[in-house]
Amino acid sequence: SMESNQAKNPLLSSETQRTLYPYVTGTSVVAIKYKDGILMAADMGGSYGSTLRYKSVERIKPVGKHSLLGASGELSDFQELLRNLDELILYDNMWDDGNSLGPKEVHNYLTRTMYNRRNKFNPLWNSLVLGGVKNGQKYLGTVSMIGVHFEDDHVATGFGNHLARPILRAEWNEDLSFEDGVKLLEKCMRVLLYRDRSAVNKLQ
Repeated sequence: SMESNQAKNPLLSSETQRTLYPYVTGTSVVAIKYKDGILMAADMGGSYGSTLRYKSVERIKPVGKHSLLGASGELSDFQELLRNLDELILYDNMWDDGNSLGPKEVHNYLTRTMYNRRNKFNPLWNSLVLGGVKNGQKYLGTVSMIGVHFEDDHVATGFGNHLARPILRAEWNEDLSFEDGVKLLEKCMRVLLYRDRSAVNKLQ
């Protein structure tokens, strides 16, 4: 019968498939505020399970005129998010009213998107970091795959939360120069490379 046929062949089934686990994933993103803006770092590895399958994946992308988005987790979900953001920015530009979405608005949008998908039990399997500067105001925030979000002077996802943030708590200060900020991020990324098996020595 049709029913038993459907039960045997999942392709005939009309049930929707949810993301049950991530396939190709990126590891930590680390970001800090420095004197004049935001610095963000991530490596370029894409892991298929525990296999380092891709070695030049860009996990940090610009969003609009003012923002930078970094992502850990499932890379295809990140790509879907980027498509949605492209549409959002395009729609915003079409108003042509001299205004543009800043980092705070984009962070808010991402939070709502992530939480909305989590409520449908079909989450986007990412941890996101959104940083930017608009009208001289620095902004740095993060969102998890279930919509938990906050702002801070330094943020990290994944392993970075455990290994990089203690370093940042000890050594970060508001008046970091660009050079010192880069040095601090390099220190964090070095520790992550030593301790996180998913990390690679090619950074963005």
